[in-house]
Amino acid sequence: MGKLTVRALRAVLVVVLTGTVFVQALMAWALISGNDPEDGSLPLTPLRVITILGIGTAQVALVCVWRLVTMVRRGTVFSHAAFRYVDTIIGAIVAAALVWLAVTAINAPGQRDDPGVTLIMGGIALAILGVALIVLILRMLLTQAVARDVEAAQMQAELDTVI
Repeated sequence: MGKLTVRALRAVLVVVLTGTVFVQALMAWALISGNDPEDGSLPLTPLRVITILGIGTAQVALVCVWRLVTMVRRGTVFSHAAFRYVDTIIGAIVAAALVWLAVTAINAPGQRDDPGVTLIMGGIALAILGVALIVLILRMLLTQAVARDVEAAQMQAELDTVI
C-alpha cells in the first residue's frame, strides 16, 4: 500500500471520525438539555440514544480499520494480531444491524398504513448483516494467508538449515 493511499485513507477516516463525534455530541446535548421537545410523531429520546449507539458502532469499525491500515503499512497484517481487529469490525457491523432493527421496531407502529416501509427497513438490516458475512469471508481469506505465511517461513527456515 503506497504512502499516498495510506495518507488519503487516514484523512478520510479522521474526517469521518471527527464528524461522527460531532454528531454524537449534538445528540447527547439534545438528550441532556431537553431543548428539543417531542411533537409526538416519533419517540425522539429512544431514537437519539439508538443514534448515539449506532454512530458508536461505526466509530469502532473506523478505529479498527485505522489499526489494520497501520499493520498493512508495517507489513504485519498477515499475523494473528490482525484477527482481533477484523473480529471487532464484524462485531461492530452486527451491532449496527441490531441497532437498525431497533430503529425499525420503533418506527413500525407509525407505519401501520404502509407496512412496506418496515419491510424495507428490515431488508436494510439484512443487507447490513450481509456486509458482516462478507467481512467474515475476508477473515477466512486472512486466515489462509496467515497460514501460508507461517508455512513459507517454516520452509525458508528449513532451506536456510540445508544451505
